[in-house]
Amino acid sequence: MGLELAPDNNQIGVFYEEFVLDAEMVLVDSLTSSTNPVSRGVLVVGHETDPFFGTTEATTYSRLFIDVSADRPLSEAILDSMFFALDVIAVNGEDLTAPKTYSVHKLIEPILDTVYYTSDKVDFELDPFAKGEVVFDEVKDTIVNLSVKPEFSEELFSYMKRGPEFDNLLSFRRLYPGVAIKATDGDQTTLGLQQGVNTGLMVYYHYPEDTVSTLYRLSTGSSRAFVGIESDRTGTPTEAITQANLSYDVGSKVGMKAGLGMALKIDTSPIDQFLDTLQGINFNQVLFEIGEVDAIPEGQNAMFSYYIYFTDQRNKFIRRDLDNNPLTLQLTGQPQTELDGDDNTILPVRAPAQSIFSETSKKYSVDISSYLNAIFRGELTRTDWLLYGGLVTTASQDDDFKKSLRQFVVNKDKIKIKVIYSKRR
Repeated sequence: MGLELAPDNNQIGVFYEEFVLDAEMVLVDSLTSSTNPVSRGVLVVGHETDPFFGTTEATTYSRLFIDVSADRPLSEAILDSMFFALDVIAVNGEDLTAPKTYSVHKLIEPILDTVYYTSDKVDFELDPFAKGEVVFDEVKDTIVNLSVKPEFSEELFSYMKRGPEFDNLLSFRRLYPGVAIKATDGDQTTLGLQQGVNTGLMVYYHYPEDTVSTLYRLSTGSSRAFVGIESDRTGTPTEAITQANLSYDVGSKVGMKAGLGMALKIDTSPIDQFLDTLQGINFNQVLFEIGEVDAIPEGQNAMFSYYIYFTDQRNKFIRRDLDNNPLTLQLTGQPQTELDGDDNTILPVRAPAQSIFSETSKKYSVDISSYLNAIFRGELTRTDWLLYGGLVTTASQDDDFKKSLRQFVVNKDKIKIKVIYSKRR
């Protein structure tokens, strides 16, 4: 209290400083989007346009799975209905009281047993076999049933009853390589779909004299899938960003966008300039803060959080020689260095600091007191930072930065380090 009014009369020796860190934008290279066929992933489908990032479209490509041990309809079975179901677990969009339209298309070529990236896509039929509208309003988790065209339903059901194509999974996938699930231009909405038994074709049928329908599923469960991202940034501040792993100065505003892989490169050299002015002090609290961010349209959600990765002039993660894990700024209160088996000092990776968005303040904030103390004591060498919205390890590439199209935009002068420190007596 009162330090700003009478800084020269500071009898308690506590001081406050803040300084701005410059930021540039980086398109992260090699953003893998393949899901594990064994585990259930999150499939992203959306179409968004805004003045800063332009138009971004996410399309899900997936194989379909059949249980060859399940009972197939016999020749006398009668088709009741067929839907393509979407197991919606997240909705991020504008004007959610208006209907949003989704379509499902048959793939022309197969999805291969390889790693796919967000820049990849697979050819599909332009005419969808399933399409439908949904009004989400306040509902963010639901099952959406898209109507399947009668001619597609009849053909598929005839194969199910009599065709050898359903005898085994390979034969089935030669007939139906998979699906592309798309959003509609102008809907300004992105869905997170749960990969699994509830996302896929639902076939209901019955037998003569039987009043109860039987369900046969052709699902995305146990299937290889990936999300392809297309971006048109023409006429926007981010139009100049064309090459991966190059940092771009795009003007007075910067931002991050998940799915697209837009990250922030932070120039931390002002930290050295600040520390050079100090001696005989203790850091009480140090915050790295971004925001307030620009206004977010109603129905949209900002990126939930990001992690602070150490980077170099190549704008890539700096990785440990020990296990190739990327190095992150560690939580305050946790060791910032440790010893390996040969008593060599290495940087830990077990407690990465996570900066979380506050809906109240509209800011991202994280305590970096232990980090700055380690820099000040010479235990750490300062590097620049790459802010990335997911946690990446060698054990898993399935991070949150691939599971949505969430974003934020902020003025560069609102990217700051705020320091409270005291002088030693």
